[in-house]
Amino acid sequence: MKKIAIISLMLMGLASCKGLFTSDPVRFKGEAQGTYYAITYYDDEQRDFSEEIDSLLTEFDKTASVYVPNSIISKVNKNKPYTLNEIFLDIYKKGMEVARQTDGKFDMTVMPLVNAWGFGFETRKKVDTATIDSIMQFVGYEKIQLQDGQLVKEDPRVQLDFNSIAQGYSVDWVADFLESKGIEDYLVDIGGEVYAKGKKPGAEFWRVGIEKPAKDKHAAREIKDVIALKDKAMATSGSYRKYYEKDGVKYSHTINPQTGFPVKHSMLSASVVADDAVTADAYATAFMVMGLEESKKFINKKPGLEGYFIYSDRDGKLKTYFTSRVRELLY
Repeated sequence: MKKIAIISLMLMGLASCKGLFTSDPVRFKGEAQGTYYAITYYDDEQRDFSEEIDSLLTEFDKTASVYVPNSIISKVNKNKPYTLNEIFLDIYKKGMEVARQTDGKFDMTVMPLVNAWGFGFETRKKVDTATIDSIMQFVGYEKIQLQDGQLVKEDPRVQLDFNSIAQGYSVDWVADFLESKGIEDYLVDIGGEVYAKGKKPGAEFWRVGIEKPAKDKHAAREIKDVIALKDKAMATSGSYRKYYEKDGVKYSHTINPQTGFPVKHSMLSASVVADDAVTADAYATAFMVMGLEESKKFINKKPGLEGYFIYSDRDGKLKTYFTSRVRELLY
């Protein structure tokens, strides 16, 4: 599931807490996973890693993208021969961990439902309760398991969807690459999932904007709030940009894997701050399925997670809820 874009705010100064920067930031952008990526870092040698990172993300798609016909996940979904690599296994294990923690509110086997509702790689079907009931027979994270390096399905019709977790993992992967090159101050943004390391010149934390939910998907983007991040990741999932309307009804791209239907509640977006982007990404999706009240209860009992939730009240007015640590990070 694609995420709502987080708008990175990069205001540059002259010095950092480590000393004087002798160079301008290195910046470049590109496309990957059907979205954009934007990298900014400080390097006295002014090294350009754009080609390496572009290659990394291209290789990543060959593992985790359901839109690449011969990717590993596509082969798994089509029951074709495959060899699982480290990327696939890491994403799978984290996804299963979050699925168990959220009692299935996050579930990577949601792909057949995503396709049926027209948000996947297949043409939208004519959906009714009977259709969903039939699909739900092979949806559920408990229907898959790893055995001897192979993914064993309870039903061959089970299909995986990494879209709600893969971007976060790719952010962490790029961050690890930059670390391996000795880069200590950087911001990685892939489709709105971000990881911020170190500081900008002037001893300033990286500032990341949270988008204000729009009335419709064509509306101009506006910033609702700005959070200062240091050595943290943030991911946002929302329901107000990706949807379609039929007979006057809006159908969100966020599918509840326990009911088979798009979510219908007051939560408009969920932003999650965590130590790594893959965790933030997965839980942001889970919270959009849970809704406001359940998400509030969950996040306040889960160490290592902080949240910023935007929802509409009974009068349709935008309201926010955020955890205590996020309050301290608001700029």
